[in-house]
Amino acid sequence: MSTCYADQTPVFKPAMRLIIAITNTNPTQVTTSFVHSYITGTIVRLDIPLACGMQQISGQFGPITVNSTTTFTIPIDSTSFDTFSIPINPVPSTNTCAMVIPIGELNSQLTAALQNVLTSAVI
Repeated sequence: MSTCYADQTPVFKPAMRLIIAITNTNPTQVTTSFVHSYITGTIVRLDIPLACGMQQISGQFGPITVNSTTTFTIPIDSTSFDTFSIPINPVPSTNTCAMVIPIGELNSQLTAALQNVLTSAVI
């Protein structure tokens, strides 16, 4: 069985997060497995394995609007896409790790670029 892992306190931020749900709506809402720490305006790419369905959204990217600590919307109309679901009993060695990967930020915003996320212990 596939095991998915994401470090909750990574050195490099913003970090990849695991996806546990994606809605068939416009805009699409994505739910992560734990706090994502993203900010509105972060540009993310969605990486969805075949076993999870909704292949129409895999590889797409866009700026997000944060709704909560574990949810955000992305301006993609997924109303006609296949349903997203994580298989309960996948075939051994099947990739079931759906991920959201931050790839940038809106140039007009650059909020994240001004945030120091390093702790004093790192220095």
